[in-house]
Amino acid sequence: MEVSLDGKVALVTGAGPNIGSGIALALARYGAKVACNDVQLDAAKAAVRRIERNGGTGLALYGDVSVEEDVVSNIGAVLEAWDRIDIVINNAAWLHTSHILEEDLASFSRAISIAVNGNFLCTKYAALAMIERGIRGSIVSILSSNAWQGAAGFIAYATHKGGLANFVRAAAMDLAPYGIRVNSFTPTAPRPDNPELLAQWRAEGRTELRPPRAARADRPAWWRDTGTYDVRGQIPMGEPATPTDIGHCIAWLCSDYARLITGCDFVVDGGARAKYWAYTPNAEAAAGPVPLIPLDVTEDTDG
Repeated sequence: MEVSLDGKVALVTGAGPNIGSGIALALARYGAKVACNDVQLDAAKAAVRRIERNGGTGLALYGDVSVEEDVVSNIGAVLEAWDRIDIVINNAAWLHTSHILEEDLASFSRAISIAVNGNFLCTKYAALAMIERGIRGSIVSILSSNAWQGAAGFIAYATHKGGLANFVRAAAMDLAPYGIRVNSFTPTAPRPDNPELLAQWRAEGRTELRPPRAARADRPAWWRDTGTYDVRGQIPMGEPATPTDIGHCIAWLCSDYARLITGCDFVVDGGARAKYWAYTPNAEAAAGPVPLIPLDVTEDTDG
């Protein structure tokens, strides 16, 4: 029994070099034709190049998912190219980090608009295209651990990710009569595995997706630090997920094997969300999971 997306067409929004690119590659490796959207066209083109060098078919699209005209245009481009759309992955978001006491309304509103309006618009117009063609498709919204738990410094991000958790359930109910499934996936600080991104990091001397921010010197005397994060030290199985792990799960979720799964959230995090908050795993003692099944045949080199 093999998962197959042969004959299906997918749209992945926010197809940047980490999670978006990984999901797009996975869908392509499982057989789908994949349109890659991003507000930076170069990022979308890079995702398509990665798909094509791994034997898949892709289409690069520019568009701001919070702008209705851009979403309609992107959906139209997919239909013009392949005359159908079966899968939508709502991944586009702005990881805008700020403390509630320092956040400004313009930034807060922009973060909300990209994620919430983007999910709404892409889901609505893709669903209409599916219904018109009699396609019982799959729509997946990408959430975050911040959708389910509170973390200091992520007020806008936590707000829109938490809101999307219920958007998924409500949209699943609206679209169930049409056989269209709507689910979510919750990543937990995945370890990048895109060879191009890792090569760029080496060239820049980087080792982290989001390096720690320097302490601000202009804060008032009453300011209190909110604490620190140890993401890698909180994974019971001792190893963080990668975009490839995420891609395998989402490809299955978008396949016909998951035909009755809707309104649900999926997580691949080595047990991080399941653990009791006060429990700190012994990462050094963990045997670790079985080896990763790779999707990118490109070797991780500097060249």
